[in-house]
Amino acid sequence: MVTASAGTLGLTLMARETAALIQEGPEEKSGRLTPGDAAMLRFAAAAEILETDFWVQYNELGGVPNTSEVPGGSGNPLYTAALQVLDGDMPQYIHDNTDDEFTHQNFLNAYLVSKGAAGQFCFQLKCLCRWAAPD
Repeated sequence: MVTASAGTLGLTLMARETAALIQEGPEEKSGRLTPGDAAMLRFAAAAEILETDFWVQYNELGGVPNTSEVPGGSGNPLYTAALQVLDGDMPQYIHDNTDDEFTHQNFLNAYLVSKGAAGQFCFQLKCLCRWAAPD
C-alpha cells in the first residue's frame, strides 16, 4: 500500500513538472530573446567567427584550392602532400569544415537579427603584409 501511494505521488509530481516545462514563458510568446539569451548567442557567434577564421587559414594551406563554396584556398603543395600521407581526403575535409564554419556563424547572426537582437559582426582586419609558406 505504501509503495502504491509513493508511486502515485511520484507520477503526480512528474506530471506537474512536465506541465511546467511545456508552458512557455513571456519571452517565448513575444518572439524576442531575453537579454541573457541574446548575450549567450552573441558569445557563440563570436566564437564561430574566430573558428571560421582559423579554418580559413588552414584551408589556405591545405584545403581544396579556390572553390565557389570556400574561395581563397591557394594550397601549399608540400603541406598538402604531407597531410595526404595522414589521410588522402584531408584537403576535402578541411574545405568542408571551413564551409561549415561559415554556415555556423551566418546562422547564429541571422537568428539573432531575426529575433530583433544585435548580431555579433566583426570588422575585417586589414592584412598588413602577405606572406607565403615556402614551396
